Amino acid sequence: MINFYKIVKESLHFNRFEFDNTVCLEYSCPIEADQVGIFSQSDYIVHVLSGKKTYNTINGQWTLNSGETLYMKKGATIIHQYFDHEFCMLGFFISDDLITETIAEIKGNVPVKQSPESQQFTATEVQPTPYLEGYFHSMLTYFRAADQPPTQIIKLKLKELLINIMNCDPVLNTYLRAFISQDKPSLASIMEANFCYNLKLEDFAELTHRSLSTFKRDFQNLYNETPGKWLLKKRVDFAANLILSSDQSISQIAFESGFEDLSHFSRVFKERTGKNPSEFRKVQA
Repeated sequence: MINFYKIVKESLHFNRFEFDNTVCLEYSCPIEADQVGIFSQSDYIVHVLSGKKTYNTINGQWTLNSGETLYMKKGATIIHQYFDHEFCMLGFFISDDLITETIAEIKGNVPVKQSPESQQFTATEVQPTPYLEGYFHSMLTYFRAADQPPTQIIKLKLKELLINIMNCDPVLNTYLRAFISQDKPSLASIMEANFCYNLKLEDFAELTHRSLSTFKRDFQNLYNETPGKWLLKKRVDFAANLILSSDQSISQIAFESGFEDLSHFSRVFKERTGKNPSEFRKVQA
């Protein structure tokens, strides 16, 4: 899995601004693979300027075309890329601290639009409004200017973006308001939404905003077993369900369940179910 946040913050060169743990950029995709796994320890917003890209998470798939916008919660996703048209986007990686600061400032001034689905989603498409369209157009002016605007202006513009999406989306309104009452991201929510990706324990610790030692301790307290054992069981059970419910190849199912090595997948699958993946499919058919 590629740490998308670190790539845009440290490695590649785009039209971008950054301060603290927040990054915003105008991005033309340099990754040549048709399919690639990425993750980010920050929530981020994607607004497509041209081209098309598909984002897959454990509970949904979204194909974005020009003019469309997606809010992604911190975590992993598999992206499928299309090369018939150049893909260009605006991306906004927004730190938890900036979200909390924004919510504290507007508390009581922005209407509350509650949604029971606010914690279950991994991504949600943001419906276009004239205000959002004007916002993205105004950001292009900053990205393409010769000089970088003052940090305070960029900070205000990101707060404007958050307030705009809260006004138009009940799910995001409820979800973002919850930041003010939490110290760290929910370990359980992060694990349940991302166990099926080939992430290292260090990556999970980063996603939950914990040191590795604190992550392991908190995980043990929550699940009463080690992260490694829990992940292996969850991934095999997830793969078994895909074998029964889809006609995907065994190698594709292994990949979608967090295994990079097919022989390792077959071995641990048989240890847990008593059959290798192909036998399991035939017996259950």
